[in-house]
Amino acid sequence: MVGGVAVAAAGLLLFHRAVPGPPGGLLASFLPWLGPLVVVLSGLALLRRSGIALAALVLPAAAWAYAFGGLLLPGEGPGSGPYGLVVVQHNVSDENPDPAGTARALAAAGPDLVALEELVPPALSVYEEALAPEYPYRAVHGTVGLWSRHPLTGVRPVDIKPPEITEPWERGLRAVARTPRGDVAVYVAHLPSVRIGAGGLASSRRDESARRLGDAVAAEEVAAVVLLGDLNGTVDDRGLDPLTSRLGVARRGLAPSFPAAFPVARIDQVMARSAAVGRIRTLPATGSDHLPVLARVTLR
Repeated sequence: MVGGVAVAAAGLLLFHRAVPGPPGGLLASFLPWLGPLVVVLSGLALLRRSGIALAALVLPAAAWAYAFGGLLLPGEGPGSGPYGLVVVQHNVSDENPDPAGTARALAAAGPDLVALEELVPPALSVYEEALAPEYPYRAVHGTVGLWSRHPLTGVRPVDIKPPEITEPWERGLRAVARTPRGDVAVYVAHLPSVRIGAGGLASSRRDESARRLGDAVAAEEVAAVVLLGDLNGTVDDRGLDPLTSRLGVARRGLAPSFPAAFPVARIDQVMARSAAVGRIRTLPATGSDHLPVLARVTLR
C-alpha cells in the first residue's frame, strides 16, 4: 500500500499538468503538501521495515525536491540582493474588524510599498489616515490601493473585469513608483475567486481576469514591473500562466497565506519583471482572513 501511494504521489508531482481543466489547476496548488505525505509514508515504511516501500518513496521524494526543494533553501534566492524594494501584499478583508490595527501592523514591517485589496468605506479612510505618516503617496481605485514611500506617477485603472460580470467591479490599478534605483511600474490586482458549484470548479472568470492582467503587463513600457495582488491562485496554478510566463516569482519561501486560521496555500502573490523577488514570507495575522506576505524585490 505504501509503495502504491508513493508511486501515485510521484505521478501527480511529475504529470499534474495532464489533469485537465480547473481540477488540474487546483491540484497544482496543493502539490507542496505531498512533501509531508512522503515523510509520513517514510515513517510507516520504517516501522514496517519494508525495503521495497522505502525504495518506492525515493521517486516522490526526488520529484518533490526538484519541484519545491529550492523554496526551503536559505537566503533570498537567485538574483536577489541586499538592496531593493521591500513590498507587502495584503487582502485586508471587507469584514476586517480592526483596520487601524491592521495598518499599524503592516507599517511596522517597514515596507517601501503596501498593496491592499478589499478596501471598502468606511475602513478605507482609516487605512488612509493610519498609513499617511509613513506613506505619503497613495493610489486607490475601486477596492484596491497602493501606498508608497516614493512618489507615484502615471496612476491609472487597469481593466481586468471579465465580460460576464455586469455589476460595478474595479479591482486593478497601475502606478509608477519613482524609486532611488529607477522607475518601477507597480500593478495591484484582485482576481476573481475560484468557485465550487453544482458543475464543479469554475475558474473561467479568474482565468479571464488573469489573461487581461497579463496583456496589460505585456504592454507596459516601463522595464521594471512589480505585481502585487490577491490572485486567487498559487504560482503553480496554470490559470495564472498569462502572468507567470511573463513575470518572475519568489524562489525562496512557501508562505501559505490563506485561510489565515490554517493557511494551506499562497494565493497572495509578489511577481516581477526586470527584477528578482527574494524570499517571500508571511507576517502575523491581522483582522483579515488572509495573512500578509512580504518580500524584497531587487531591481536589475
